[in-house]
Amino acid sequence: MRTVLLLGLFVSSAQAGDWMQFRGAGMGQVPAVTHPLKWDAETNIAWSVEMAGSGWSSPIVVGDRIFVTAAEAADGSRPKGMMAGVASMGTYRNAKPVEHQFTVSCLSLQDGSQLWKQTVASAVPPVVHPSNTYATESPASDGSHLFTFFATTGTVTAWDLDGKKLWQQDVGTYSTGNGFGTASSLAVGDGMVFVQSDNDEDSFVVAFRTTDGKQIWKQSRESRTSWASPFLWSHNDGQELITCGSGTVTAYDPKTGSVIWQVSGVESSFSSSPAVDGGRMMFGNSGPGSAGPLVAIDAGLTGKVELNKDFEAEQLAWSRTKSGPGMASPVTCQGRLYIPGSGGMLSVYDVGSGERVYRTRISGMKTVAASLWADQERVFILDEAGNTFIIAGGDEYQLLDTNRLEDLFWSTPAIVDDALLLRGVNRLYCVRKS
Repeated sequence: MRTVLLLGLFVSSAQAGDWMQFRGAGMGQVPAVTHPLKWDAETNIAWSVEMAGSGWSSPIVVGDRIFVTAAEAADGSRPKGMMAGVASMGTYRNAKPVEHQFTVSCLSLQDGSQLWKQTVASAVPPVVHPSNTYATESPASDGSHLFTFFATTGTVTAWDLDGKKLWQQDVGTYSTGNGFGTASSLAVGDGMVFVQSDNDEDSFVVAFRTTDGKQIWKQSRESRTSWASPFLWSHNDGQELITCGSGTVTAYDPKTGSVIWQVSGVESSFSSSPAVDGGRMMFGNSGPGSAGPLVAIDAGLTGKVELNKDFEAEQLAWSRTKSGPGMASPVTCQGRLYIPGSGGMLSVYDVGSGERVYRTRISGMKTVAASLWADQERVFILDEAGNTFIIAGGDEYQLLDTNRLEDLFWSTPAIVDDALLLRGVNRLYCVRKS
């Protein structure tokens, strides 16, 4: 009864400051950060709630409601951090699979109380890398509907904002490279929800109509396993659905699925999503044995672009080797591109020329898996140990502050008005002036 009564108190319609999909509407950018710049366990934590189950999916916000997905293991197991996961590499494939409940929950932005919860599926999934989860795909919303995707069960589900199931599509389940699992989040726009599934069996991207789940188009892909999320890039020349796969980046017409352009020869699979600055987009990757390319293109590109061995092509704005991002999606601020690297390194590039502005080691910074966020003055970097480093935008490195929460963080935060939502492996935290 309490849940039913509470539902009537919350606004269902979307508001201007909502954060309705992975990295929000601005690729991790907000006009001006209004959440507190200082927080810890005792300071500016409006509330925190224990997470039932695990998931590296991001929370999203529509009006006064938070939506979050999770996979609840029968044995209560949780994912590990980077170093602990690497240390378990030799034994995780022999682990015994356990049953999971795949759930979506709606929480109050005001106080974190649970408004409703639904179970999408129950299954015994194959064992994946100990640092990954079975709920790494972030949900999305168009302001009227909620969409969830669990690649582990192959289910794309639409809900109304009160938790009523509207439709469901089964896109299939597939094996992934080295058993690393899945991660690609949903994208929503123009009356469609887009699913990217790059795997080791049958890769594709598909668009469903938001209102009834009808398949609008589907395109097969040559890509093998990758973990980047699709996104809609809007610019003066129109709109493109951008998908980063294994060694290729492809732009589709979101209405028809036809290929607008494709850049190949990028090497390796993508974990991070691109960054945008006006009519320029920057993407890249890095990994074992990879030269780590970083590539910039301008809006209006068409046709197929094949990079040479130095990752160059005349159609590019610029490119660099040994500069690509790893897991965390980079962000731009004041015409600069910010990319965290291994060993606590931060590299900053000029968006216009591609020249490196500076490179520095941030003392105490651990593995960064969560994507960065920024406004016009500052860049925020959350590492897995719960340290958030606030960096001043500009041509010289300046650490403005460091905040810390004791938890394990791989999930990308959500920012809405004066609230910052940080999802740890154990709890969801609302940073807001208290």
